[in-house]
Amino acid sequence: MKKLNLAAFLLFVIVLTSCASKPPVEESGDPYEDISAETLAGMMKERRDSFLLINTHIPYEGDIPDTDLSIPYNEITAYLDQLPADKDAEIVLYCRSDNMSRTASEDLAALGYTNLKNLDGGFIAWRDAGYPFETAP
Repeated sequence: MKKLNLAAFLLFVIVLTSCASKPPVEESGDPYEDISAETLAGMMKERRDSFLLINTHIPYEGDIPDTDLSIPYNEITAYLDQLPADKDAEIVLYCRSDNMSRTASEDLAALGYTNLKNLDGGFIAWRDAGYPFETAP
């Protein structure tokens, strides 16, 4: 009888712990991933040819070296012919502070793009981290 009670108790504990609520997974709800200047610098060093880098800032104030395109954030959907046809292609967007690139990222996500990255803090964060920035001549 003691073995049966012990087995029932252990089964109860196992069921109880498996039903315990798990802490919620923290999600930003954004359709893009924020990346730091350091992360972008690493991506550019290790695998620069694997993603499209787009400056969305207006008015134009300069570029991170090796930027592929400069497209005004509020016109990004008019430039789909310059973007990858593959909606899973990795696209990194930036602007001065990251407000415009967030808007552009949301617009692209609404069109089905799924692998979007936003430079958190924009090119201000990039420059503040000591990375090169090319200003307009």
